[in-house]
Amino acid sequence: MAKQNVSEQFVDILVRAGVKRLYGVVGDSLNPVVDAVRRNPSVEWVQVRHEETAAFAAGAEAQITGTLAACAGSCGPGNLHLINGLYDAHRSMAPVLALASHIPSSEIGLAYFQATHPELLFQECSHYNEMISNPQQMPRLLQTAIQHAIGCGGVSVVTMPGDIASQPAPEKSIEHALVTSRPSVKPGDEEIDKLCAMIDKAKRVTLFCGSGTAGAHAEVMEFAERVKAPVGHALRGKEWIQYDNPYDVGMSGLLGYGAAYEATNECDLLILLGTDFPYNAFLPDDVKIVQVDVRPEHLGRRSKLDLAVWGDVRETLRALTPRVKVKTDRKFLDRMLKKHADALEGVVKAYTRKVEKHIPIHPEYVASVLDELADDDAVFTVDTGMCNVWAARYLTPNGKRRVIGSFSHGSMANALPQAIGAQFTDRNRQVVSMSGDGGFTMLMGDFLTLVQYNLPVKVVLFNNSSLGMVELEMLVGGLPSFGTTNKNPDFAAVARACGAYGVRVEKPKQLESALKDAFKHKGPALVDVVTDPNALSIPPKISADMVTGFALSASKIVLDGGVGRMLQMARSNLRNVPRP
Repeated sequence: MAKQNVSEQFVDILVRAGVKRLYGVVGDSLNPVVDAVRRNPSVEWVQVRHEETAAFAAGAEAQITGTLAACAGSCGPGNLHLINGLYDAHRSMAPVLALASHIPSSEIGLAYFQATHPELLFQECSHYNEMISNPQQMPRLLQTAIQHAIGCGGVSVVTMPGDIASQPAPEKSIEHALVTSRPSVKPGDEEIDKLCAMIDKAKRVTLFCGSGTAGAHAEVMEFAERVKAPVGHALRGKEWIQYDNPYDVGMSGLLGYGAAYEATNECDLLILLGTDFPYNAFLPDDVKIVQVDVRPEHLGRRSKLDLAVWGDVRETLRALTPRVKVKTDRKFLDRMLKKHADALEGVVKAYTRKVEKHIPIHPEYVASVLDELADDDAVFTVDTGMCNVWAARYLTPNGKRRVIGSFSHGSMANALPQAIGAQFTDRNRQVVSMSGDGGFTMLMGDFLTLVQYNLPVKVVLFNNSSLGMVELEMLVGGLPSFGTTNKNPDFAAVARACGAYGVRVEKPKQLESALKDAFKHKGPALVDVVTDPNALSIPPKISADMVTGFALSASKIVLDGGVGRMLQMARSNLRNVPRP
């Protein structure tokens, strides 16, 4: 048997760790690794057009599968392009291994062509970031990187000079069993006892849920029933907690709706479950707060805590729920449910009034029709900006759908690359990219990746010829909009020129059939929907509190864009309120 080189050993270890594909752009220092992938039938090289796309795609794949994904960039500018997507993956707790190939080891530190310092560059967006400077470090360094990415939930970066990648692998290298999944973390009995006592003492309990409630829906519902608690959520918690939830009071935050803000601020005990919700302006400062999180570094960094509980949500609630006293007083819960339904009644008229005749098309109408037509297990990837608003208010979770976005990092141009990663995990699953024209054009070159691999991603383009959210921020800040207008082509024609299915929609009556036809198409498709750039109404009074960092009080922000089927859910929950 021929002796392995370092690149071949590197790829073999990735395969052992469950990596199915490596996203990247080939070139110079990366060529030995790409060649090793070519000769290994267990892993696929995915050629993208921009390395930022590679990192976003790997992050999305990791979020969909819950397993390790990988991307790579060549030396200097190549791996430099990875950084934005890696920041997003890291802040989303997506286990991603990034290979940053490097200039020849003999030239490091001598201002060589394309020289950078990857070991410094990726420090803030990784749990582990080290360079292989000697073949003897393989495979221990790579195995350590993999275990950091999986065990800590986030990014590990391995830097490897091209000349090292081509050298023979060490004959007696130490390989050990790899960690490929994370364990459950149960809090200590002392914390459970303290939390139980606080809950039994409280008269009004509210739960506020984030992405850490994934896999704990049943436990949250059982606990909410036991303590008669309204349940609000952050944006990243929506897909995990809103469906089949008779205690739902909506979402808090910049895009919030319903009674979540009131429920979190009018209780006397707020329990934060698996959320690192960043906007402390929306959190109360005059009620007791408990936070439960599997990441201890998250505890207390947003608000002052009366109790910090280190543990995952499911294990914590399984230990806690049988021990708390059953509450019988529903007054607070029922009041919040009614307030939630009333709040949604107040904004839904903006969506329903003459919407089928409005030209340019209301974007909320597009989102509503998309929600109705998409598959029950569809994966939606959502661009940052106004598409976040439409996803938050119109996509209906059901426990099978997934919604992926740059919700923690807030990058533009994430939806198309994330759709690529999501679609590679299952070509038969419907993947829909909700793209804004600003985000789409930023990485539009990777629409060609869909065509090259015949990935059946459906891009629904909300084309308002502007950077809508930025314009809104300017207006809320009392500034005239400037530099926010885009001069766009006919994107459907561009899609067809690329070899994909493309259709342009300018009238509401064309929308439903256009989406249906695109969904039926076997390959990649783009639906270019010309939408109204003035869809959101601005608060009639702009106060000083609205300016700084767009951190507004929920009682002052008005994103009057309707709420889709959530009103039906709220009405249903209200009908279930017991009558005296």
